[in-house]
Amino acid sequence: MDALTQFLGAFVNVCQPVSLLFMVAGVIIGIIFGSIPGLSAAMAVALILPLTFSMKAVMGMNMLVAVYIGGISGGLISAILLNMPGTASSIATCFDGHPMAMKGQAGKALHYGIVFSFIGSVFSFIVLTFFAPKMAAIALKFTPAENFGICFFALVMVAVLSSGDLLRGLLSGLFGLMFTQVGMAPIDGTIRFTFGNTNMMAGFDTLSTLIGIFAISEILITAEERYTGKTAQLIQMEEKTSIIGLTWDEFKVQIPNAIRSALIGLGIGILPGIGGSTSGMLSYVMAKKASKHPEKFGTGIPDGIVATETANNATIGGALIPLLVLGIPGDGVTAMMLGGFLIHGLSAGPLLFVKNADVVYGIFAACVVCITIMLLVESLGIRFFVKLLKIPKYILMPCILVLCCVGAYAANSRIFDVQSTILFGIIGYLYHKLGLKTTPFILCFLVGGMVETYLRRGIMQYKSFAAFFNRPIFDVFFFIAVAILIWSIYKESTGGRKVDED
Repeated sequence: MDALTQFLGAFVNVCQPVSLLFMVAGVIIGIIFGSIPGLSAAMAVALILPLTFSMKAVMGMNMLVAVYIGGISGGLISAILLNMPGTASSIATCFDGHPMAMKGQAGKALHYGIVFSFIGSVFSFIVLTFFAPKMAAIALKFTPAENFGICFFALVMVAVLSSGDLLRGLLSGLFGLMFTQVGMAPIDGTIRFTFGNTNMMAGFDTLSTLIGIFAISEILITAEERYTGKTAQLIQMEEKTSIIGLTWDEFKVQIPNAIRSALIGLGIGILPGIGGSTSGMLSYVMAKKASKHPEKFGTGIPDGIVATETANNATIGGALIPLLVLGIPGDGVTAMMLGGFLIHGLSAGPLLFVKNADVVYGIFAACVVCITIMLLVESLGIRFFVKLLKIPKYILMPCILVLCCVGAYAANSRIFDVQSTILFGIIGYLYHKLGLKTTPFILCFLVGGMVETYLRRGIMQYKSFAAFFNRPIFDVFFFIAVAILIWSIYKESTGGRKVDED
């Protein structure tokens, strides 16, 4: 009851006019950064961080939370309308969001994304507010062995994503893994596959890769269509949509999907270093696996949007748990927020709840207010977002190209990252021309480095891989992954046999 009393007190303070004004500004700034390919929530938080120095601790941290929430949710806008994820968390939103928009259901697709972003956030913030210490205690039980098991499980999901063409999907995934091997090896720092180029020692940046595969390749495809005289299909907005945009029946049928995805997002968010992009991809794969019509995924159905957006927004609350309770950032954005605590003379960790309970519960209350602001701003702005697509492509695409290059450079201030963006753009374009899926490539690229890192850390800690099997949590993830892989191979082989008999 004490927690509830403190939360209500903090909620009253957060709802003061000045505080609300800063949070509205933060959410809008976050949405803008999140919706522009090449920019990100982490960049937005880094930009706003120095501005909070002159504010009170509670107000400053609340504004950072507002930017974080707006940034993660904003990625769905460009993912659905342009097939270019604004943030890494929204990668899987492209798979069904853009095809749905191309069917003339852009408003509906955006409404699904916005509403279930809100649902995922609400779920994770309830857990954050009332169960943060207990959830953090569970996270402490995860060693490198358990983290390897989760990443291995995610890697095996390539087999599910490649259903119907397993061989081509696995080849695409292996190609993604190949690029993760470039640069210095984790743990021992051995230099691999740099060919004497010092720029490659740090490997290929995740942001540059994603911008290239999705945004640059889409620009090249659009340019080709214009050159060949093919008429680009325009995205149409439905005639009438309500503010929420969904009927009760449309909402109700997605509840099981949303619950499963929120749990995945929360669980992944609690584990430091894995991040929202992995939770979005994993929840998309699990939704496809659980669906009665998996063949429809990728053709523009709401299930894929719901799974991804619920999970990556549930990751926000999950990532804040280890930050507040243990002082360990769960992802890149919360690492920036840790800097915010230091700026205001606060020490994140167990004592934060004792010494600065007003700040902690202020953040909890701000989370609730900010997701409500996010829901209203994005819902009211849907028609404006779609109208932006009426800008001629010969103006819109060069602007996006410039923003992509600026975003790639801004991440690490390296021209090499801009060059990498162009390289991966060409690779994404070739994948399109050859009819290959980029999904296995992206999943393996995101998870491949983590698989190697956690494997090597685990072997250093336990002296042998066999010792991993003494960890029950690892056993669960590992054997489920092996079972799914065997089942996928069996299903692929029996499906091929049936085709031959026909």
